[in-house]
Amino acid sequence: MSARQVTLAEVARQAGVSLATASRVLNGSTRQVSGELSDRVLRTAEQLGYVPNASAQALARNSSSLVGLVVHDITDPYFSCIAAGVTRVAEENGLVVVLGTTNRSPDREVELLSTLRAHRARAVVLAGSRTTDRAAQARLAAEIDAFAEQGGRVACVSQAKLGTDTVVPGNRAGGRALARELAALGHRRFAVLGGPSELVVARDRLAGFKAGLADAGVAPPVVINGAFTRDGGYEAAMELLNARRSARATCVFAVTDVMAMGAMAALRERGVRVPEDMSIAGFDDIPTLRDTVPALSTVRLPLERMGEIAAGLVLDAGGDEARTVRVAGEVVLRASTAHN
Repeated sequence: MSARQVTLAEVARQAGVSLATASRVLNGSTRQVSGELSDRVLRTAEQLGYVPNASAQALARNSSSLVGLVVHDITDPYFSCIAAGVTRVAEENGLVVVLGTTNRSPDREVELLSTLRAHRARAVVLAGSRTTDRAAQARLAAEIDAFAEQGGRVACVSQAKLGTDTVVPGNRAGGRALARELAALGHRRFAVLGGPSELVVARDRLAGFKAGLADAGVAPPVVINGAFTRDGGYEAAMELLNARRSARATCVFAVTDVMAMGAMAALRERGVRVPEDMSIAGFDDIPTLRDTVPALSTVRLPLERMGEIAAGLVLDAGGDEARTVRVAGEVVLRASTAHN
């Protein structure tokens, strides 16, 4: 059986001070207590083994040591890498990161931010694509305003659509550069595994890729939408193969590496050799690509660095104007793409 927890009232009684005075000392209130009383309360609390109540401290200070991190899917290496960067910076500042996952539900994103506001989180990083649902974005923007009015700060890793400090990945430019590089290999017939159409990141990467093909004088690609997951890539690739559209495509672009890995599994299952029969490329350059055979061509984003930048923005008071930090992608061609 665990030992009984010592109460604040017991500390106050033992130290010979009022409950309010003990609370001001131990919960970090901005109201000052004399040095002598403060020392007495702290000494008594240590002797009794008192553990401060974090919620009470947060209320007293109107802030806490918590930094919220809200991501779409922590099992996706894209988000786990960003989380590593955010966590590193938070811990260097003596703060604790609390993680929430949305499963790409806009309503859940709002709910998590509201919960973090109720716990007086000092700051929140929202990592993940914005949605084309304007009503959902308006609800999130309103919750961000409420969080800011309480003294909290929010930064995003996504598109700059919420009036907050934002780290913006070069999705459109990266897609365009990749298309040009693949066309330079001689490919003229492309398919794209495009991800959910309501996510802005999927639209941006697809739009950039189409623009790059147009730059090279290549016809628009066949597009098949699927979930932003390994299984989504697998199913989209199977749909491509079953529709016999693959006969027209010599190169497939999956808008995330995770989708590309699922697509490669589908091609392997159907006896389609990569890159001999069909080239394939992804986007993000997640760490697990090191174990993929053949090595996947992709657009590299500095994912951990993006998390570090976002955490730095949200922990730096800055000015009244929202700051935008744009992060460029770099095309990396590997063994999964070959000359056609």
